[in-house]
Amino acid sequence: MEARLALVVVALLASASTAAANVFDVKNYGSKGNGVVDDTKPLMSAWKAACAAAGAVTLVVPAGTYYIGPVQFHGPCKASTLTFQLQASRSISCLLPPGTLKAATDLKRFGNDWIEFGWVNGLTVAGGVIDGQGASSWPFNKCPVRKDCKVLPTSVLFVNNQNTVVKDLTSVNPKFFHIALLGSKNIRISGLKISAPSTSPNTDGIHIERSAGVSITDTHIATGDDCISIGQGNDNVEVARVQCGPGHGMSVGSLGRYAGEGDVTRVHVRDMTFTGTMNGVRIKTWENSPSKSNAAHMVFENLVMNDVQNPVIIDQKYCPYYNCEHKYVSGVTINDITFKNVKGTATTPVAVMLRCGVPCQGLVLQDVNLKYKGQGTASAKCENAKAKYVGVQLPKPCP
Repeated sequence: MEARLALVVVALLASASTAAANVFDVKNYGSKGNGVVDDTKPLMSAWKAACAAAGAVTLVVPAGTYYIGPVQFHGPCKASTLTFQLQASRSISCLLPPGTLKAATDLKRFGNDWIEFGWVNGLTVAGGVIDGQGASSWPFNKCPVRKDCKVLPTSVLFVNNQNTVVKDLTSVNPKFFHIALLGSKNIRISGLKISAPSTSPNTDGIHIERSAGVSITDTHIATGDDCISIGQGNDNVEVARVQCGPGHGMSVGSLGRYAGEGDVTRVHVRDMTFTGTMNGVRIKTWENSPSKSNAAHMVFENLVMNDVQNPVIIDQKYCPYYNCEHKYVSGVTINDITFKNVKGTATTPVAVMLRCGVPCQGLVLQDVNLKYKGQGTASAKCENAKAKYVGVQLPKPCP
């Protein structure tokens, strides 16, 4: 009996030792977390150690503010799963903020992004705050008016990752995009709070490009540009129960600006609410496209528009600049798009605009009920768009 008990104790101690070995606290690598001392190198050291460990690994960023410049949290990692955990304080009386990563403000330190997670399989990023300190950088952003602008750094970039979870994260005041996904597969995003002033330029909440199997749910986005933007080369994107506003709405695009862009297929957006946004749901493509691509098989359903300027838009003459050439139609073919159960109020008379270049095919509008919040009734405008109309239609369908 005593021998068995001894074996059990040894096993428990070994298990506890292994568990402890798989937890890496950035404070043990020299991080101060006081919001003043630069913690860039300690965080990188902690990541390298965690990435090199086997098994289920957790890198812990305790309560506090960690002032850092650009960091690259790259794999591949030895860990079977790796959790990057930004912690809240465990003490009710403690005044420390939750684990907060606070960006340096000197733009000379940055390339195209600030925090980069790349080439990792089985990554989870959870909790805490990402503070991009973007306000001092926004005056240097000329992208809204110049094609040849210098792009400011995105707060968090996920590049070439697989099987990723991002949850319960808060992102505030990025210099450019809040979060971007590039070349990633099977990524689930939930419970995020994303915010920046409505006047902040190009602060897209979540931007997706060349990715597959993306899920975004139960998230609140209030920012200065698109709440969610789905760029080129994406397949199988699910968006559900997202609150958007202020901002520019939910966009597929812009598409067709550059040569060699990939198709965008199988997008399903449901149960979204838009409040005070510039647009609701929008597909936007450039004219004069250098190559051809497709935007197809999309459903936008169960959407509520609260005082939205332009609730439903397909715009194949997209150009945000003052002077644009209109020589050729867009090279992006739009096919099999459904808008279903869309209701609420528009703050401009044109509540539905379907402006296609090459005729759009397979458009369906089902149970659309949008009222103009002004004198008169809402209207629809169409160009090269032959749609099928089902159920309630307000505004009236295009002739």
